[in-house]
Amino acid sequence: MSDLPDYLKISADDLGKGTPVKVRILGNMASIGRDVAEAMWREILDAHAAGRAATLIVPVGPVEQFPLLAKRINDERFDCRHVVFINMDEYLSDDDRFIPADHPLSFRGFMDRLFYDRLDPALAPMPENRVFPDPQNPAAVPRLIERRGGVDACFGGIGINGHFAFNEPPEPGVTMSVEEFAALPTRVLSLTRETRTINSVTVGGEISVIPRRAVTVGMKECLGARRLRFYCNRPWQSAVARRALHGPITAACPASLMRLHPDAVLTVAEYVAQPPSIMLR
Repeated sequence: MSDLPDYLKISADDLGKGTPVKVRILGNMASIGRDVAEAMWREILDAHAAGRAATLIVPVGPVEQFPLLAKRINDERFDCRHVVFINMDEYLSDDDRFIPADHPLSFRGFMDRLFYDRLDPALAPMPENRVFPDPQNPAAVPRLIERRGGVDACFGGIGINGHFAFNEPPEPGVTMSVEEFAALPTRVLSLTRETRTINSVTVGGEISVIPRRAVTVGMKECLGARRLRFYCNRPWQSAVARRALHGPITAACPASLMRLHPDAVLTVAEYVAQPPSIMLR
């Protein structure tokens, strides 16, 4: 066991200690969804109180928050027509175009079904404020962010290899400094085998149906948000959360760069906070 990284041995009580990232530990998976919805709601209200409409970068996963947020907006009769939701990423076909919105893996279709279609049309963000990075015009996202005066908060999860959004770590043999990686813009890219493998869990482990290409909001745009709010609600994230918090700050683990941000919070389920169980046979 001595050759295992030290960060894998960090207890739940010590998670995040010695780093600038605030760590919060909640209960089960449902509590994470409720917390994400509440945090997004607070961002919308705070921006409104400051005399403007919020601009948020949001993920599809965790997935439980959007129906809850839609209900809150409807119940409060809160006008979100000018709130901008920039989704982090979307799968692409092999010719670098969006997979169809009716594809079962489409994030655009998911957002319609679980969020936008559930909102009262009089309260819902206008169509032009329901943003996905465009693979044919990726520079449109940073231009939009500039026009909006920046992003209030970037929400997200952490992938099996430390990615957030689809900002994949450099492939083996490719060297990239932290500064170079942090400056990567919104772009089209190939997904790593690790990402496609873990994402295939949503389709019963059939990796062949997971697209190989994607478009993602860049590290530059995500790290440029005023606040970073990351969430981990999957049991397998126990190790990668520790690597991001306590391993080296490196492009090889993109989420480790949250430790360079002035206002980053990582919220994890209680089972993610526990050190990973490593059994040798």
